[in-house]
Amino acid sequence: MNTPLITPVILCGGSGTRLWPRSRAAKPKPFLPLVGDATLFEATLARCPAAAGFAAPVVVTGAAHLAHVEQQLADPGARVIVEPVQRNTAAAIALAALRLPDDAVMLVCPSDHHIADVDAFRAAARAAASLAAEDWLVSFGIAPTAPETGFGYLKRGAPIVDLGFRTAQFVEKPDLASAEAFLADGTYAWNGGIFAFRAGAFLAELEAHRPAIAKAARAAVAAGHAEGHCFHPGAAQFAAIVSESVDYAVMENTAHAAMVPAAMGWSDIGNWDALHAAREHDAAGNSLRGTAELVGCRNVLVDTDGPRVSAIGLEDVMIVVDGNEVLVTTRAGAQQVGKLRGAAEQ
Repeated sequence: MNTPLITPVILCGGSGTRLWPRSRAAKPKPFLPLVGDATLFEATLARCPAAAGFAAPVVVTGAAHLAHVEQQLADPGARVIVEPVQRNTAAAIALAALRLPDDAVMLVCPSDHHIADVDAFRAAARAAASLAAEDWLVSFGIAPTAPETGFGYLKRGAPIVDLGFRTAQFVEKPDLASAEAFLADGTYAWNGGIFAFRAGAFLAELEAHRPAIAKAARAAVAAGHAEGHCFHPGAAQFAAIVSESVDYAVMENTAHAAMVPAAMGWSDIGNWDALHAAREHDAAGNSLRGTAELVGCRNVLVDTDGPRVSAIGLEDVMIVVDGNEVLVTTRAGAQQVGKLRGAAEQ
């Protein structure tokens, strides 16, 4: 089976409040160099070059982040769709699908994930694209490495040739006991929010299961206008769309759901603990960025943009300094950072 040309559709939304104070509404985590020297957005684009069978990308972003996208978007053939308001992933993907030919194979990628093994990512993308060309709607099933309760899961079903599997079940974020059972079972994968489908097949499923979203998205595109390589949907029509994720709207309802296994060093960089895990560590598990001195510390992250940070005898602690803001949290508390007043009011 020949692999079709793959069009990356890069979704740039959200504010990354759990990575406050480094990630702010004005410049959220996709546009920051959190792992290595490239930003997460730049790294997402770099994983999908023409030499590996990818078409020029389509980036879907909000007006507030357009300047960051333009600054970091190096591909002269790239196209940008500018959402007037956020309406979640079903609407964002619909916009991209409506701006592509029906037979275009879309690879939908969040712009704020880290993938350590790029070759494994591209191999999974090729397998997913081959299935998508046969009108499967494909999710990447991330090989789980821990009983995570912060991710949804996919249960593997019957094999589809030698490329992937039917998706037997979508599972919402589980409790710890269920997550441990999923890990032991061996047929469950994390739902990493990466998808592949033919544009026309996606729109047909959206119209079947969420006709109101499909109709409003078509109206927004019809009322839109282009400015250079940017397309601006009709604001009133797009604002009328109900905010819903692509999982709820389409993937959990279609009879053509498939999954491709992917063991590729994936992380959603969802909080400071996840970022700590994605960065390089010393022998004691410490990760430092900026000026810092640690004595007798284990599994400590320090990320400072100026002031020197000195710590003694700490374990499982995150310390972040950004301008006048200082965050100190345990690893266990990292999930709660987005609830802080400073993060909510950024």
